[in-house]
Amino acid sequence: MRFALLTPFLAIAPAAYAASEKVAWYADPTTATAFAALVVFLFIVASVGGFKLILSKLDERADGIQNQIDEARALREEASKLMADAKKKAKEADAAADDIIKRAKADANAMMKQAKADLKAKVARREAQAEARIARAEADAAAEVRRVAADAATDAARTILSGSGEATDLFDNALGEIDKRLN
Repeated sequence: MRFALLTPFLAIAPAAYAASEKVAWYADPTTATAFAALVVFLFIVASVGGFKLILSKLDERADGIQNQIDEARALREEASKLMADAKKKAKEADAAADDIIKRAKADANAMMKQAKADLKAKVARREAQAEARIARAEADAAAEVRRVAADAATDAARTILSGSGEATDLFDNALGEIDKRLN
């Protein structure tokens, strides 16, 4: 069947040569001899199975090429699936990253609010402690002044009762000492 494809070409070749000449192709001895040699050569090749071998090799080559094309097509489809999966995963990763960033910002804001509240509470405690210390210091100072005044009054009263003339001097000294301690 495949040899049938060669037959028209074999018939046309000498006719094409002869068309250029004014003589029929079979009348020219060179052309007729070359044609006969070609036909004999092709008959020998066909009888030895040369055409079958050549055509089978061409078919094998065509099958190999078709297999490579099919394999390339399958690889392309697999690559496109992998690309789609990679794009999907990238979108999911972007969405997850955005969620993480949103949560981190919300956590940071909550931490800032908590830190501000803690700082206000700490400042309020420190102020209360400072006010308590100041009140204690004032109470201690007032008690010290009362004690010094009581000691000075006691010494002045003792001196006055003992009858000495230095009572006014001692009273003045006691007042001066109270002034010194207050300042």
